[in-house]
Amino acid sequence: MSTAALELDPRAIRAWVEGRMVFIELTDGRQIGFPAARFRLLAKASDSDLDQVELCLNGAALRWEKLDEDITVRGVVEGRFQLPLPEALAA
Repeated sequence: MSTAALELDPRAIRAWVEGRMVFIELTDGRQIGFPAARFRLLAKASDSDLDQVELCLNGAALRWEKLDEDITVRGVVEGRFQLPLPEALAA
């Protein structure tokens, strides 16, 4: 697969949660994190439910089965979030 194809279709090889931050590691080695508060369902999730993140679609998406929430890796990489950054985190 060419580098251009990877940039258009980013894939994650790992996903995890620390505190209320969700992190992904991409196939190119980058690690990206975002606050759970940027997505409606994740913002309301318990810590234990939030921790249950899984990769699906060959690393193209994140899945929280119990929450019935799916987020594309491409959307995260492009910074497409449902909610603005909470003021407490923006400072």
